[in-house]
Amino acid sequence: MRGLIFDIKEMALNDGAGVRTTVFFKGCPLRCIWCHNPEGLSREPQLYQRSGCTGCGLCRRGCSHEECAPFGRCLHICPGDFITVAGKYYEASELAEKLERRAASYRFLSGGVTFSGGEPLMQWEFLRELLLKLKGKVHIALETSGFASAEVFRSIAELCDFVYMDIKLADEEDHIRYTGVSNALIKENASRLMKSGIPHLFRVPLIPGITDTVSNLTAISEFLGEEPVELLPYNRLAAAKYGSVGLEFTDKIVEERKCADPLSYFKNAVMRK
Repeated sequence: MRGLIFDIKEMALNDGAGVRTTVFFKGCPLRCIWCHNPEGLSREPQLYQRSGCTGCGLCRRGCSHEECAPFGRCLHICPGDFITVAGKYYEASELAEKLERRAASYRFLSGGVTFSGGEPLMQWEFLRELLLKLKGKVHIALETSGFASAEVFRSIAELCDFVYMDIKLADEEDHIRYTGVSNALIKENASRLMKSGIPHLFRVPLIPGITDTVSNLTAISEFLGEEPVELLPYNRLAAAKYGSVGLEFTDKIVEERKCADPLSYFKNAVMRK
């Protein structure tokens, strides 16, 4: 079975214990207005234009390369290598073999493999096949929004050694407004994760004036109780990536109303530095 991956990051330090390889799945059902991986939103390969393009026009002159045809650009002629494609298809066996080669180094560095996105659960059948090939050979972590059916969530989580799950907004209307989807499935899967016995950590992104408000943090803390929580500061560099995949960053993020001390709302929380 094939899956679409938009990046594989070696030596990752913020996606789980130890030193890891993070595999980014392409495609996400949410449309968070603060998304810091816009190249992971679409389920299709996309032209990705890195900053630095001089506008020389060489890539637009046409070529006979089969792989270039879908994008109307030559992917090989750019003198600065500023043109590439976000999204590569892998067979599950191929990717598993690639990741398994580092198994010894993962163990030495107390690390493993983390599957992130996008949203990995959008390609759950490919992911499950991949996990079955890796289970017991490397430490497996999952980063997810939790937006999936109970069956899909359970079938993937049970194969993971650790699960990181986002809880962004407690109010359903706010969740729809800022992410494009209801949080009903997310809350249901969060409750399942709490009862599952699977090691896990909930993450709350602190978006100024949106998720870091007193009302939202209070509601999330009441929902999670004494569950482990990591608070993630807003990534202000995200906007620069949108133009690279032909998207426009709509800055609806406001600064007022933010909470001065978000850590005080949670009983078992850490702040990402």
